[in-house]
Amino acid sequence: MQEKMHMTQHPGTDPPSFRTSVSGVTDEGIHLTESYCYPRGGGQPGDIGTLTSADKKSEFTEVLGGEKILHPMEDPSIFSLGDEVLCEIDSIRRNRNTKMHTAQHVFSALANEMYGAETVGNQISDGYTRIDLLFPDRDQFNIEDMSEAVNNALRSNSSVSIHDWDRSRILSHEQMRHTKFMDRIPSSIEVLRVVEIDGIDLCPCGGTHVSNTSVIDNITITNSRSKGAGKLRITYE
Repeated sequence: MQEKMHMTQHPGTDPPSFRTSVSGVTDEGIHLTESYCYPRGGGQPGDIGTLTSADKKSEFTEVLGGEKILHPMEDPSIFSLGDEVLCEIDSIRRNRNTKMHTAQHVFSALANEMYGAETVGNQISDGYTRIDLLFPDRDQFNIEDMSEAVNNALRSNSSVSIHDWDRSRILSHEQMRHTKFMDRIPSSIEVLRVVEIDGIDLCPCGGTHVSNTSVIDNITITNSRSKGAGKLRITYE
């Protein structure tokens, strides 16, 4: 079984280069015996980087998830099963996405606290994030109040921790946010990863996160538009 080391690395910034071996070659890309690479999911883009063996080198494009993490590349056939490789992740991209993803936790938690809004979609793009929120009453939403609350939280020097909790503890916790998706996770998976931003958020999540909110820059909301009854799509950078 492939070891998905991004799930145990915290904080998720500055991912290490690592040596491993090729465990599979497909028409689309390479499987590795273990990988620190984050695969696209949950609105967070996957990592990109390079794989280098003794006599070959290739860039891999956005890493994809599944039972095994796939490292897509233009010509996977240059590598062979069992090749020893050095994997180097684009740390600038990872660090940016990790900060933006953690900021999204803060934004979603405060939107829920202030307006009872549920996050029903999100996507990190190059330089900005968009969040889709479902409100009991979206007319109550105020951009200035939301921006101020999020930026105050980011400056609060709140620590970010990772926990492994079983389903019953997650579902019974009064402060746990965003548990509806858990129905889609096979019941055979009994222990899930929970992210805690001290005093701000508690949420099951497989993404990458910073160690403290203080490393994230202030956000600026750049757009807010209707996405149907009770919904707003909010963009910030």
